[in-house]
Amino acid sequence: MAELTPMMQQYLKTKEQYPDCILFYRLGDFYEMFFEDAKTASRELEITLTGKNCGLEERAPMCGVPHHAVDGYLNKLVSKGYKVAICEQVEDPKQVKGIVKREVTRIVTPGTNLSALQEDDKRNNYLMCIAYFNGKIGISVADVSTGDYFLTEVDQNKRLLDEIIKYSPREIICNDAFFVSGVDIDDLRGRLGISIFALEPYFFDEGNCRKCLTGHFQTKTLSGLGIEDFPSGIIGAGALLQYLYETQKISLSHFTHLYPYLASSYMLLDSSTRRNLELCETLREKQKRGSLLWVLDKTRTAMGGRMLRTWVEQPLIRKDAIEQRLDAIEELCRDSVSRDEIREYLGPVYDLERLLGRVSYGTAGPRDLIAFRNSLQMIPPIQTVTGDFHSQLLGELTRQLDGLEDICGLIQDAIEEEPPVSAKEGGVIKSGYHEQVDTLREAKIQGKNWLAALEEEDRERTGINNLKIKYNKVFGYYFEVTNSFKGMVPQDYIRKQTLTNAERYTTPRLKELEDTILNAEEKLFALEYELFAAIREKIASQIERVQQTAKALALIDTLTSLSLVAEQNRYVRPKLNEKGVIDIKEGRHPVVEKMITNDMFIHNDTYLDNQKHCVSIITGPNMAGKSTYMRQTALIVLLAQIGSFVPAKKANIGLVDRIFTRVGASDDLASGQSTFMVEMNEVANILRNATGDSLLILDEIGRGTSTFDGLSIAWAVIEHISNPKLLGAKTLFATHYHELTELEGKINNVNNYCIAVKEQGEDIVFLRKIIPGGADKSYGIQVARLAGVPDIIINRAREIVEQLADQDIIERVQQIAVTAPASSKTKPKVLDEVDLSQMSLFDTIKDEDVIQELMDLEITTLTPLDALNTLYQLQNKLKNRWKN
Repeated sequence: MAELTPMMQQYLKTKEQYPDCILFYRLGDFYEMFFEDAKTASRELEITLTGKNCGLEERAPMCGVPHHAVDGYLNKLVSKGYKVAICEQVEDPKQVKGIVKREVTRIVTPGTNLSALQEDDKRNNYLMCIAYFNGKIGISVADVSTGDYFLTEVDQNKRLLDEIIKYSPREIICNDAFFVSGVDIDDLRGRLGISIFALEPYFFDEGNCRKCLTGHFQTKTLSGLGIEDFPSGIIGAGALLQYLYETQKISLSHFTHLYPYLASSYMLLDSSTRRNLELCETLREKQKRGSLLWVLDKTRTAMGGRMLRTWVEQPLIRKDAIEQRLDAIEELCRDSVSRDEIREYLGPVYDLERLLGRVSYGTAGPRDLIAFRNSLQMIPPIQTVTGDFHSQLLGELTRQLDGLEDICGLIQDAIEEEPPVSAKEGGVIKSGYHEQVDTLREAKIQGKNWLAALEEEDRERTGINNLKIKYNKVFGYYFEVTNSFKGMVPQDYIRKQTLTNAERYTTPRLKELEDTILNAEEKLFALEYELFAAIREKIASQIERVQQTAKALALIDTLTSLSLVAEQNRYVRPKLNEKGVIDIKEGRHPVVEKMITNDMFIHNDTYLDNQKHCVSIITGPNMAGKSTYMRQTALIVLLAQIGSFVPAKKANIGLVDRIFTRVGASDDLASGQSTFMVEMNEVANILRNATGDSLLILDEIGRGTSTFDGLSIAWAVIEHISNPKLLGAKTLFATHYHELTELEGKINNVNNYCIAVKEQGEDIVFLRKIIPGGADKSYGIQVARLAGVPDIIINRAREIVEQLADQDIIERVQQIAVTAPASSKTKPKVLDEVDLSQMSLFDTIKDEDVIQELMDLEITTLTPLDALNTLYQLQNKLKNRWKN
């Protein structure tokens, strides 16, 4: 390193400490990158790669970005999974000879990037830590912008994935064991866009973790935090906190609480269910519009928006907690005038949670504090209105609101109404707040007047008529006295310079004015910043009070939003029961009804329980509304359990512990899985994890394989689900296998329903109404005609379906092929051997073989499905026997 320039030696020494980061190295008004960092940044940011002389034979590759535009470049790099270390000058270059001292002040990672938060202020930016151990998995989640900090434990990979999907973190940090846990890391990185980094083992040392947590929360033991029952969770939370200390380089004073929770305390929603029900984003476009959250979100604040999203993603399962929310929403609906008044007051409220994050980071500016003050001024009127409500939850929230009058008053007295963006530009502190600021500000403005007054005053005092105050850069301000008046100079004048025809003097008073005027602006800006930083520190010392008030305001905002949506969309308060009964009268799909412009959504009833109405088999044509109806039921149950009113005329909702959906499927080519394999994986997951208190939404199980295999699987699934000894979960089961309608009457808790359809000649009209009974047709050809399939195809399909309807499908397949149009020259083919139970149509079968097989059957051990399959196989053998 001897031949390197001093600056480059300093750079390389810093880079050695942060080898996994791109180092943004501050040089004047730019952040510059060198060597491999420069090549990477140039490529990813699409900026020019140049070079710099650094003492080596070749110029060092270099690129740079302006410091005032750094946020955009940071976002680009971090969104691509890079970590960026920000290295700042920590000394004033004017006061230092030689190399300015520089230090890394912050490491920006995907989970700690504060500059990207403006893109979606109603969404948390979570960082997740996973401590993976045999038997238990510790999970901790934090949002550095708000100070939210949670921990829990799970005992299997499936539950871990559910937590990952629920929080959708931008970044996961973990121990090495997570990479060999069987979790699909590539899928998390690719499909979900999560950056994943392994930390050194010392981060997960239990002693280090406990020491870090007790030190941060200033407690001798962790029992006071209520987390002793989460040993793996403690390690996850401790590792996460150490990581934040190491990367953020601040005290993290806004991390005031660590909230433990049990995953089983909330309704379990796996990734398929969240995706299929389109809770927070649509399935195809990944947009908020068209999702359930889009319908519900009328919040006025960013804090309320984030809380509402959390409610949607974490429905409750405790009846008393849900009833509290419902009571509050009902009271707000009864007094809509007061509710709308609250919403008006919430409009100007700033994002207090994220402001506290900036206060903790020391990046909150003067305009942030003015917005903060404006927010605090809204609290007293909100308290006044909410104080008139009597529901338990609204009463608690009113008591939690702290007017924060001291902080509001401090900002009101100290900060200008329209301050500059930067606290270092001056013009921040109000006149009258600090005497020295007033003096310096007056000096900056009134300096010439003061000099003129002093000149006139001393002219009269000394009697020197031509006495003048002059200035130059060498001597500053001085009195100039010509030689003719030299004898009249008073004793307090101090000679500074002798000229040919004059003398130059100064006085203590002039020197004082000189210092005041010449240094006024610099001193003023420095003093204003110092006072501003002190005000910011005073706010930081009250973080817990502000956080409590912010949470209360967010909750009030969420409740008023749900109340407004209930009123505008004609929702009703659901009754809740713990008997497993779901009884919905005239239910509607909350999203679809908003997307239909003509207000023509057809409502439907639903009744499910754990007794005689456990499984509803729903048949009907495609596009008739089966999927919409089933999703509607699931969303109404979910809405009830987040504490919202529901789109129905009347609803009695039995609490469910989890909702599973199997709706639609597509090939997962990346992992080599076909549509059918994806479908079967989802079905297997449901059957393994559902309980008798779950709600299952199953759409067209078995459609991805041959007819008989698919029918057999669907049949067996219904048998399993409907058996209370095996599962007994409430289920809506849509299918095109009309044979399944035969289960009604054979299984006492299975019932048939269908979508009503009206035929008009060759066309059909979907009535969208669910009625008892099974559909007698699938109307597939009519749907194909509606979709615009060419008439030649439609006509040929009608011919084929008539032939298949007249005679047995197995017997007619060859004839259909033979009677195909002559131009096709299709030759008869042997049918799929597997579909015909390994029997070719041309095999010779003897009657005696069939009789012997019948005699050998153990009928008492056959299930109904086995009997049906066996009978079908024997029938095929006999048919083939007579054909040949």
